[in-house]
Amino acid sequence: MDKKTREQAIKQLELIRRGTAEIIPEDELLRKLERSIKNKKPLNIKLGLDPTAPDIHLGHTVVLNKLRQFQELGHEVRLIIGDFTARIGDPSGKSETRKQLTEEQVRVNARTYQEQIFKILDKSRTTVYFNSEWLSPMNFADVLTLGAKYTVARMMERDDFAKRYKDGLPIGVHEFFYPLMQGYDSVVLESDVELGGTDQKFNLLVGRNLQREYGQEPQIAMMMPILEGIDGVQKMSKSLGNYIGVDEDPNEIFGKTMSIPDELITRYFELVTRVPMDEIKRLDKAMKNGQVNPRDAKMRLARELITMFYDSEQARLAEERFKLVFQKHDIPEDIPEIKVSYREAWLPKLLNDTGLVSSTSDGKRMVKQGAVKINGEKWDNDEAMVSIENGMVIQVGKRKFARLLVEE
Repeated sequence: MDKKTREQAIKQLELIRRGTAEIIPEDELLRKLERSIKNKKPLNIKLGLDPTAPDIHLGHTVVLNKLRQFQELGHEVRLIIGDFTARIGDPSGKSETRKQLTEEQVRVNARTYQEQIFKILDKSRTTVYFNSEWLSPMNFADVLTLGAKYTVARMMERDDFAKRYKDGLPIGVHEFFYPLMQGYDSVVLESDVELGGTDQKFNLLVGRNLQREYGQEPQIAMMMPILEGIDGVQKMSKSLGNYIGVDEDPNEIFGKTMSIPDELITRYFELVTRVPMDEIKRLDKAMKNGQVNPRDAKMRLARELITMFYDSEQARLAEERFKLVFQKHDIPEDIPEIKVSYREAWLPKLLNDTGLVSSTSDGKRMVKQGAVKINGEKWDNDEAMVSIENGMVIQVGKRKFARLLVEE
C-alpha cells in the first residue's frame, strides 16, 4: 500500500474514532479503509433499527451522527428497518421476555423513523432496507440452517441471558433467534462495518461470526456510548422523561438543553453535534478556566441541535424566546390560544383540557410541585377552583404556556 493511501486511511480512522467506545478490531478497519481508498469503492456501513417506539431522541443520534460522518468521508450507509426483528424485540439488557409488536405497530413506527432519521443522515448516500424482505421468505429448513451456525453455549455468554437463566427466569427460544437474524442481515448486505450502542456488542459480534461462517470477510463492530439523559444520571429514555426528541418544538429543545448538567456539556458536544473536536477541546478548557460561562456553552449547544434538526433561523428564534422568558421573566407573545366553554374549572382539569399536562393526575402533581402559574402568580392548591377570564395566561413549568379564550 502506498504511503499517501495509508495516510488518508489513518486520517479517516482518526475522525471515525471520535466518541467511539470500542472498535473491534481497529487494525482491520484501517485495512478496509486503505482498500476503499485504493479501489475508490466506498465501504458499506450498516445500522439496524428496530422501530419499537415511534420517536427518535438525542440518544439515538449518537450512532446516527457517526453514520453521517462516514457519509461525509465518502462511504455508503445501509439502514435496516427491522420490521421483522421488531416483532420479537431485542432482548439486550432485558430481564424478561419482551412483548411482541403487531405488524401495524411496526409499520407506523417505521414510517416515523424514516421521517426523523433524515434530519441527520444524507438521504442521497443512504439506502433503506426492511429485513422482512429476506427474513419473511425463509422456510423452516432455512431457519434450522441458520440456527446450526451458533451454539447454545455461545448464546449463554450474553450477560442478560446468563442472568435470567441463573435467576430462574424464562428465556424464549425465539429470543435466541434475534441476534442470529440481526447477524444474518449483515450476511445479506455484505456489510463492512456495523454500528450500534455498547449494549449491542454481542449482536454485532454474532454478525461478524456469521459472515465468516458464510465465507464472507467479517464486518467491523463499532460500539458507540449510551448517552445520559438531561437528568445526568440515567440513560436517555422517553419513558424516563429525560430525553430531547429530534422532532420536538425548537423552543422545547432549547429549554431542555439548557437544563443538562454542566459536566455533560462537552460530552453532548462530542457525541451529538458536528462541531470539530479541536473546537470542543478549546471550549472545554475555557469553561474549566472560567473564561466561558457553562450557560453560554449550553446556548451554543442548543443552537447547534436546532440548526441540525430544523435550521439556523429556528435556532435564533428559540434563543430569543428563551432569553425573553427565562432571563427577563416575561410572558412570550407567541403562546397558543385555547378556547374553553366554561367560566370556572377545577385547576388540574383546566390544565388537562388545555393540553398543558397529560392527565388530571399529572396536573395535580405539577400544582403540588409549585410548577403552575396563572397570570404570573403561583398556584399550589391542587383542589383549587379557577375563575376564568378572557386572556388569562396559564404556565406549567418553564416552557409551557396557554392563553385562555372563553367561548360565549
